[in-house]
Amino acid sequence: MTDITANNKRIAKNTLLLYFRTFITLLVTLYTSRVILQILGETDFGIYNIIGGVILIFSFLSNALAVSTQRFMSFEMGKNNENAVRKVFSMSLTVHIFIVLIIITLAETIGLWFLETKMNIPNSRMYAAHWVYQLSILSCCVNILRVPYNACIISYEKMSFYAYISIIEAVLKLLGVYFLLVFIYDKLIVYSFLMFLVMVLVSLSYKIYCNKKFNISRYKFFWDKQLFYEMTSFSVWSLFGSAANMAASHGVAIVVNIFCGVVANAALGIANQVSHAVSVFITNFQTAFSPQLMKSYAASNQDYFMSLIYKTSRYSYYLMLLLGFPLILCCEPILNLWLGNVPVFTVQFTQLMIVFCMIDAMSGPLWISVQATGKIKNYQILMCCLISINLPIAYIILKLGYSPVWVLVAKVVINMIVHFIRIIYLKKVIKLQALDYIKKVMIRVVSVTIISVPLPYIFYYYNHDKADIFIAIILSVLMILLSVLVIGISNEERNLLLSKFSSRIINNDQYSKK
Repeated sequence: MTDITANNKRIAKNTLLLYFRTFITLLVTLYTSRVILQILGETDFGIYNIIGGVILIFSFLSNALAVSTQRFMSFEMGKNNENAVRKVFSMSLTVHIFIVLIIITLAETIGLWFLETKMNIPNSRMYAAHWVYQLSILSCCVNILRVPYNACIISYEKMSFYAYISIIEAVLKLLGVYFLLVFIYDKLIVYSFLMFLVMVLVSLSYKIYCNKKFNISRYKFFWDKQLFYEMTSFSVWSLFGSAANMAASHGVAIVVNIFCGVVANAALGIANQVSHAVSVFITNFQTAFSPQLMKSYAASNQDYFMSLIYKTSRYSYYLMLLLGFPLILCCEPILNLWLGNVPVFTVQFTQLMIVFCMIDAMSGPLWISVQATGKIKNYQILMCCLISINLPIAYIILKLGYSPVWVLVAKVVINMIVHFIRIIYLKKVIKLQALDYIKKVMIRVVSVTIISVPLPYIFYYYNHDKADIFIAIILSVLMILLSVLVIGISNEERNLLLSKFSSRIINNDQYSKK
């Protein structure tokens, strides 16, 4: 078996494991959220969420460092430099320990002052709120110290452990909810302690697994000024890009609120929830192939690096189309079934946000390939400037009296323009052949979309019964799969897929005859 074939099989296996993880954790999270609300009541549930939300602010920097750690570890693995990987891990953990000390200092001074003087919490629940706050700080610190181990597992592509431990974590949280029914003591405090205990147990599992499987994960204090500068610089620019995206998203929401009120914001919030739930599956796929992109770039394997960009761009889009198009087609009845009372603009907002996510899915491998180079400063500045255009455009559209739906239309158009600018920019950074990318990716995904859409749309347009909606969804999925098989993949990919499918059928037949 060639290295490329082995890598492709690893990506496919890891993707399936991450999909399974996401599906289980999503079900458990939805169920536990409902049960914990019933057990704690609205006041205590609100206290837990608002205090937990404040703590998340302190861990914002850690998320950027997680991306940095994974990038540098995967890069050195691609160069087969185990000693350098060990240094990256130890340096990363040293930095995270430093961040934990900063968080504790800020949380026990400014954060505590804010809790006691600015937050609107009933006096009768302030004692419990202090417990929640302190346990949330500890949970936050433990989670930050876990980041290097998490990056280590992803870089080594051990997604089976990553998937299974996430499921175990979700199950433990579910058990924690039911333990509340047994304890007589203050349920809010007990719940906070149980969630902290789950965090500690899971984090210890990460550490034990990594120490057992990877020699590089045995921490020794290490300091390298140059490596520190490179990792923190990468983290700062990643943080800058994330902050710009968040600011643009919330900025548009504020502009919509100014002109259209909270009803439009409710519709936008629902649309964001739906699009996030769908895009999580694509994020898992991109998490699976991200280490291979970085390793192939570090190994100077240009041909495999480029082929991986083309394939993962197409596959990411196809997966998003497979999940998103049925939602776009049957958006109104699905939202009615889910919400009952659907706010105005919600259907149009949701459909446009899914289209936005389709473009983002295709763009994923492009910005991950920029991360592989480590040269992200100019890229992040360019992207931030382009993404920020959403704000003045939204203001102008609403100021002229147009519907807020056109704000989302503009957002989709801007995202498509940004995608093409990424292609042009990467021509200089990684020598991406723009025409080659358009031919192997853009033309194929557009062709698949054009062929897949008409028949399900016509069927749904003339049939609006609930039973026919289910048929429309099935028809959509079948048309997309057929289109991808016929024109969405190369002849080599198609022959490989058909041969594997045929061999699997033959093996099953032989097994059944025994």
